[in-house]
Amino acid sequence: MSDLPIGNGKPLGLIAGPCVIESEQHVHFLADRIREIAGGFIFKASFDKANRSSAASYRGPGLAEGLRILSGLRARGFSVLTDIHEPAQAGPVAEVCDVLQIPAFLCRQTDLLVEAGRTGRVVNIKKGQFVSPHDIRHAAEKASSTGNNRIWITERGTSFGYNNLVVDMRGLAIMREFGWPVIFDATHSVQLPGAAGAASGGQPQFIAPLARAAVAVGVDGLFVEVHEEPARALSDGANALRLDRLGPLWSQLREIGRLCGTLTKDHFQGSC
Repeated sequence: MSDLPIGNGKPLGLIAGPCVIESEQHVHFLADRIREIAGGFIFKASFDKANRSSAASYRGPGLAEGLRILSGLRARGFSVLTDIHEPAQAGPVAEVCDVLQIPAFLCRQTDLLVEAGRTGRVVNIKKGQFVSPHDIRHAAEKASSTGNNRIWITERGTSFGYNNLVVDMRGLAIMREFGWPVIFDATHSVQLPGAAGAASGGQPQFIAPLARAAVAVGVDGLFVEVHEEPARALSDGANALRLDRLGPLWSQLREIGRLCGTLTKDHFQGSC
């Protein structure tokens, strides 16, 4: 899919899907349901969760099987995003996916950013929990040094002491000034890293308030991990949005974006 629904003055775009590929059937089920709810969107799922809290946690089906599953989804007309963790993964993933995502913990890895940029695909860089809004520009410039200016930056919260994250809404304004689309990750922003011992906890009751605030401030897209039964999700269920809540939230967010006029850079200085 060449015309992705984010950036270039488009209305608020949506990236949504499960944290990790749980099965081929589950991927197609969620993709179909999200499309019914939101229309055009970018499907997100990871083939490997390389930074799980515990070595015993489910990581995913792996590169080869994961790309096979995602290629089937793309063949049905879905736009697809997935994470890469090593430079060697960039080429194979670019053959299947529309967007290569750089995980937050890896956002300063120069070789990874450069190889992602060289593919020519959109590169979505998650801002590390340890990186300031000003400093994430350097990561984006590493990817764009390849001549690829299809860069997105995603806010996913900043470490605030142990096992907690906060979102500084000023950071969205700062990052918009770089000239690349800015995405707000409403589900990882409510994560409580490591708070459940061998897994991360979460506060999903704050997904909607933070998402509404971010759209009012000004973002180009929303990133949400969704699951029909978050308590049974194989990864990050504690901070996932329940699927049946996506529709009402997405309707609210699109209306907020329309009313606030924050969906293009030209209107950014305005407010509600």
